[in-house]
Amino acid sequence: MLTEKDLQQLSERNIAENQVIQQVAQLKRGTKYVQLMRPATLGDGIVGIDEERKDMMTAVFDADKEFYQFTKFVPASGAASRMFKDLFAFADSGEETKFTDIFFSHIHSFAFFDDLNAASLRLHGADIDAMLQQGRNVDVAKALLMDDGLNYGKLPKALLKFHHYPTFDRLALEEHLVEAALYATDNEGTAKLHFTVSPEHEAHFKAAVDALKDRYEKKYGVRYDITYSCQKPSTDTVAIDADGELFREKDGSLLFRPGGHGALIENLNDLAQEVVFIKNIDNIVPETKAETTIIYKKVLAGLLLHLQQRTFDYLETLDEGAVSDEELDEIADFAKNDLMIDIPDFVKDYTNIEKVDYLYNKLNRPMRVCGMVKNEGDPGGGPFWVKNDDDEVSLQIIESSQIDHGNAQQEAIFQASTHFNPVDLVCGCWNYKGEAFNLTDYVDANTGFVSNKSKDGRELKALELPGLWNGAMADWITVFVEVPIETFNPVKTVNDLLKPMHN
Repeated sequence: MLTEKDLQQLSERNIAENQVIQQVAQLKRGTKYVQLMRPATLGDGIVGIDEERKDMMTAVFDADKEFYQFTKFVPASGAASRMFKDLFAFADSGEETKFTDIFFSHIHSFAFFDDLNAASLRLHGADIDAMLQQGRNVDVAKALLMDDGLNYGKLPKALLKFHHYPTFDRLALEEHLVEAALYATDNEGTAKLHFTVSPEHEAHFKAAVDALKDRYEKKYGVRYDITYSCQKPSTDTVAIDADGELFREKDGSLLFRPGGHGALIENLNDLAQEVVFIKNIDNIVPETKAETTIIYKKVLAGLLLHLQQRTFDYLETLDEGAVSDEELDEIADFAKNDLMIDIPDFVKDYTNIEKVDYLYNKLNRPMRVCGMVKNEGDPGGGPFWVKNDDDEVSLQIIESSQIDHGNAQQEAIFQASTHFNPVDLVCGCWNYKGEAFNLTDYVDANTGFVSNKSKDGRELKALELPGLWNGAMADWITVFVEVPIETFNPVKTVNDLLKPMHN
């Protein structure tokens, strides 16, 4: 199946031949749907936070954070082209839509307006208002999107101006610097951030950070420790053609495609950091409206530290070996009620030694505490109780594409979901001995997604790796917490920047 030239390509990407064989098998099999048992709901898989517990967990975080290493991990790869999809279509066709009507009628409200106005003057000798009066809306759109203008269609979201303040504007990147200063600093005043970037954006990204860092260090009295990584070539995936054969380029070489955000589990693993905040690049608000976000970041982190410390104490007890039946019952109750670990009834019939071994393996895993917001119709993943191939039931974040919507029972469970995943995670990545987990050991490789694509007019089947907060974290200890909708403010289209929370 693989030629010498193919093997050379694999070697250059550090991809094993066996990986390709497994990927081809997955591509031929197609997407393997998950088995939903029921939606996770408040009181059944999702923890509610009242005022007393909110204050308690915030206090835990503030009191204990000096003993931990924190890193803010921000997936920031890829260009913002999808954010401007409707404007690209308009620039190409000139056909007005409701979307473009909203964009142009509110154009003065965007933080990038002054820059766009300057680009219009430079390119066309006229300001935005004059251009719009002349009906040259297409030229305005092109000035925003194209290389000779602001080039927003190719820049990463991190480098776009998101928010306008009375005397200045901020890039999405800057709001993350602010957030890190407000909740992710250690006892020496160092704020660690890690951005995943695309190779083509890395130099521009670093230059922007270098230009901004000193300003924010002085403003917030912190020191930033900022690192970067790109998706590894070893996480690229192959594709197959309509005949089920490896898809090849015109020159006969294998086609490799990026493996999706699930590839970033490798980047996260390489960091080997103790506690990691994960949040997407576009889910930020102006500092003036960030109070709720900051509070609930501390709540999630405080809960993680609290649960993790109890878990570590119990693991040390189990590690000692001589554990009484009463202690085992106490540990099992904690695992079930606090860590949301489903423990089958047959475990009650285990011997003392078997119970020790079972509970040790269940507790000695990476832990994540994930914010969940009430579902108000947003697309994307949600929290569910799921059964795997070994008949184990656990909490998982599941995307719509992972569900067999043709199965009436599964669809009913999906529709009964009450909450939505805003990608708001705090992760404990070290074990009770202070050693970093190998996070790749906890990936469910079977949860990759197969999609139909085309290239050069030819059909192909493409494989996306298990999503970072989906199958890539399938075997983590998972706790879901309800957080306010105010903490979820993604910018998926440019017009999202017009919403009240971004102004």
